[in-house]
Amino acid sequence: MALPPQPPKKQEERGFLAGIWYGLTHPFVGRAPDATPSPDAGYEAWLRDQDPQGQAALKKLHELRTAQDNLVNQAREIMVMREMEPRRPTYVLARGQFDQPGDQVFPETPASILPLPAEFPRNRLGLARWYVDRRNPLTARVAVNRIWQVFFGRGIVGTSEDFGIQGELPTHPELLDWLATDFMDHGWNVKRLCRMLVLSSAYRQSSTPLDPQLLQDDPDNRLLARGPRHRLAAEMIRDNALAISGLLVPTMGGPPVRPYLPDNLYEDSGVQIHYKQDHGEALWRRSLYTFWKRTLPPPTMTIFDAPSREFCLTRRDTTSTPMQSLAMLNAPEFVEAARTLAERLVRAHPQDRTARVTEAFRLTSSRSPRPGETAVLLKLLEEEHLHYSQTPQDVEALRTKNGEHPADASLPSVEVAATTMVVRVLLGSEEALLKE
Repeated sequence: MALPPQPPKKQEERGFLAGIWYGLTHPFVGRAPDATPSPDAGYEAWLRDQDPQGQAALKKLHELRTAQDNLVNQAREIMVMREMEPRRPTYVLARGQFDQPGDQVFPETPASILPLPAEFPRNRLGLARWYVDRRNPLTARVAVNRIWQVFFGRGIVGTSEDFGIQGELPTHPELLDWLATDFMDHGWNVKRLCRMLVLSSAYRQSSTPLDPQLLQDDPDNRLLARGPRHRLAAEMIRDNALAISGLLVPTMGGPPVRPYLPDNLYEDSGVQIHYKQDHGEALWRRSLYTFWKRTLPPPTMTIFDAPSREFCLTRRDTTSTPMQSLAMLNAPEFVEAARTLAERLVRAHPQDRTARVTEAFRLTSSRSPRPGETAVLLKLLEEEHLHYSQTPQDVEALRTKNGEHPADASLPSVEVAATTMVVRVLLGSEEALLKE
């Protein structure tokens, strides 16, 4: 019977564990051709090539090192900045010429707003503390003004991007002061501030004034004599359509998603990247997660006045163009939303068309239709039903070539197609695009 391989004799007895340690920590160390062999070279080779325990330990070490490398490689690197020690001197440059330094300057804040307190360090940490210091009159007012603008369409200071001498004066300075103070008193709680605004009497009042003369005397509603009435932002228009249809995926967080875009948009625009559309639930996530090329926003959002991300913009201009109506009628995400909502309505009211158009109107406008509006919608539904009953190819195209959400084959296709056209009209109506 063959004996197991034995370790060669060593010049110096170090013990089995010491040999394993050396063999595992130096398994691939090369040796120059003219180097004198180590007295333990034979023992190390035996541990590496012959001994089962040494080989198993070496394999385990290799796996751990590979796992460590993978962990480090997958971790996102974030730049961390700190103050230079000693601080580099900074000078006023005469006419901007780097070789003509003038007086030396030091970190400080505008004294007209709030001088940097002596107890604050003269670095970025001190600047951050200065921003949120209770004595700073600017930060809290700017914050509450922008949140007010989101709900009311216009800030208490109309120029939310400029609180300086070129900006507008606040229409209600005492209200702005109180909101800013209350915001700081409650730990800069944005959720609480939003709740307080939407529950206020100013926000909950009707957007139709009791006195029509107010529309002429105060067209911008500076006096808050009526409730806010303004168009939704581009992202909200898409999210609203998805929510009404039941397609909106409420998942929070995660990487960006790539919904529908026109074919070859990126290639024809010269951005030198290929747009690969996502599929499944990624198509119906909130617009917050939409992949956005800085110089090339999604076209549908651009049509509704979304800016590019080349610069910061705190206040968007609102336009009204024919392209917006065309987008609501033909963009894949809106046609898909209309078709999905139509299937829900036909499933819920298979025989009652009046109930069907009433619920569609209520979902899109948040109110019940008037008798005249119901009659118009029923007439449109009847006309579309007659059209699609004579053109089955159009029915098939509408149900299968607009979005990836699968069509419900158990429902009457003509009814679904006709109802889809009614919903498309409602999604593009003024009341569906306005918040009032």
